[in-house]
Amino acid sequence: MRHSRKLAGALYAAPVAVFVLVFFVAPLLLVGRMSASDWPLLAGDRGINLPQNYEGIADNPLFWPAVGFTLKYTGIVVVILIGLSLLLAVIVADNRRGSGFFRSAYFLPTTLGLASASLLFFGFYSPAIGPLDPLLEWVGLEPVSWLGTPNAALWSTVALIVWKFAGFFMIILLVGLQAIPPDVYEAARLDGANRWQSFWHVTVPLLRPALGLVLILSVTGSLLAFDQFFILTKGGPDNSTVTVVQLIYREAFQRFDLGAAAAISVVVLAALLVLNIVQFRALRRDA
Repeated sequence: MRHSRKLAGALYAAPVAVFVLVFFVAPLLLVGRMSASDWPLLAGDRGINLPQNYEGIADNPLFWPAVGFTLKYTGIVVVILIGLSLLLAVIVADNRRGSGFFRSAYFLPTTLGLASASLLFFGFYSPAIGPLDPLLEWVGLEPVSWLGTPNAALWSTVALIVWKFAGFFMIILLVGLQAIPPDVYEAARLDGANRWQSFWHVTVPLLRPALGLVLILSVTGSLLAFDQFFILTKGGPDNSTVTVVQLIYREAFQRFDLGAAAAISVVVLAALLVLNIVQFRALRRDA
């Protein structure tokens, strides 16, 4: 009986194990092999050249600007997303009339794919077919080059991401809010706490696990940003919106150097692992 149970458990786990091996472990090993090799896209593996690919990362003229822009973009998106998502969650937390409609309305953009949403916003920002510039002219304002300057391109992309993901993070925080017992707020009111004090000293501490999940998802997603900038700006103007993942794409499919692209990928993976470990430890310590 014991052996049959072990065999049944192994059979149940086998599909997942095969999936992980084929789609995670094998590609990860291949990327590691590429990062240590001279591996042109069209010519294949030419042999080990360690550590040239890693030494060339710092010499890449776009690497440090891409890192700086990615970190700047991540900081802006994370702060705005968490703040707005928490505000929306608090607004729709009460089961008042119409709250279900607003929950659905805020969550609706999440159902649209990121590439589709990027194309939609590209149309909005277009001076030829977009409605934004005619609207500005109608109210007496000058048209805006939404994607034509570095700052405008950055904030236009941030607007897209906030519109796309605020509802998703709102749902996560809403679940956390609804899990807080009402007795806790009643005890805080009996102790003389006002609404702001109850929010800061009761809601935020008890919402920390949900906030931690939102933080990890938003940071990781922002550091790996690609689709929105690839569709909206192509890294422009003047390479001012090139992210780290875009740099990997350029090395692999425009310069046809899979070895250099894989080396940058390994560095990014290591940085993400360290960052996530730090975040998990900080959340566990605060808990």
